[in-house]
Amino acid sequence: MKKILMAFTALIMLTCSAAMAQDTTMHKKMHTQKMGKMHDHIMMKDGKMWVMKDGKHMEMTETMTLKNGTMVMTDGTVKMADGKTSMMKNGDMINMEGKMHSMKTMKKRMKTMKKDSTSVM
Repeated sequence: MKKILMAFTALIMLTCSAAMAQDTTMHKKMHTQKMGKMHDHIMMKDGKMWVMKDGKHMEMTETMTLKNGTMVMTDGTVKMADGKTSMMKNGDMINMEGKMHSMKTMKKRMKTMKKDSTSVM
């Protein structure tokens, strides 16, 4: 009877360990996917335009046209696909899909994502 009880306990422990490992792996995968979407972007920093592409930062040297038709110029001028123009300020960023963000917004999102990731485990 003791052997059966010990075998049953071991089986439960193994099952729980596998489930926890799978949950952690799944969580990391989801977190990586969320971060990957925000990875490539164009940003105004210290009066200069910078491009982050494939994990590399480089100074912007020519006008870029984004997926939605938005054009971003080297001086920080942004011309939306609908013709509206705006000027990027220090800390503003735009992703490759043409969605604008500020550093304040991004920091809030990162803080929220960190809270969410710690509360899941």
